[in-house]
Amino acid sequence: MRSIKITLEKNVDAESLKQILLQIKGVASIEIIDEENPESELKKAFAKTKEQLKKGDYETLVNDIFDIITKNNTKK
Repeated sequence: MRSIKITLEKNVDAESLKQILLQIKGVASIEIIDEENPESELKKAFAKTKEQLKKGDYETLVNDIFDIITKNNTKK
């Protein structure tokens, strides 16, 4: 998998841009990450936990949350 990082200005409508980019051939998915709001990443991680817990995938769950927490602490 390859990815592209795009940095947006503060006043850009990210959801509209996401819909436009999803129409391009070869774009499989788009994730909006708000680096100024780390809670949004934690919310995504916890939302994913439900499925991971059902499958018994505890190691990935812990690693995902740990990566987010440590990544946000290194920015300060």
